[in-house]
Amino acid sequence: MPSLDNLQIRLLAEHDSAVLERVAPDVFDHAIRPELAREFLADPRHHLAVAIVDSTVIGFASGVHYLHPDKPPELFVNEVGVAPPWQRRGIGKPVIRVLLDHAKSLGCRSAWVATEPDNSAARALYGSAGGVEDTMRYVIYEFAISS
Repeated sequence: MPSLDNLQIRLLAEHDSAVLERVAPDVFDHAIRPELAREFLADPRHHLAVAIVDSTVIGFASGVHYLHPDKPPELFVNEVGVAPPWQRRGIGKPVIRVLLDHAKSLGCRSAWVATEPDNSAARALYGSAGGVEDTMRYVIYEFAISS
């Protein structure tokens, strides 16, 4: 089992796109595209917390904070991922915590994340990080936007 001795959890800044040049397999859904990484990190409303071991990203949590004309800022936790050899080793919770702490510093009053009802690992993680499951049922609509 890989060692967590050199584990580092941190929020990436605009100048940190090089950190995403070394990512363990299956952390993100797809390969990192450098131009998209730079664009993401340059956007002040996009946030990426990462877990790094020996200069390799092994986990992350991404989020977007947004404003409303009628309520305080919120954080949408978009994705959380941890490479398979590192899963269930306590990496997801501190990565989420760094993201939530940053949201608080930005004035966000709440954060939310969604997952599938049968994703027990995600549900356990979000609960252990202090999330409270909303019992309301939602219906999600997806819109294809073609060029």
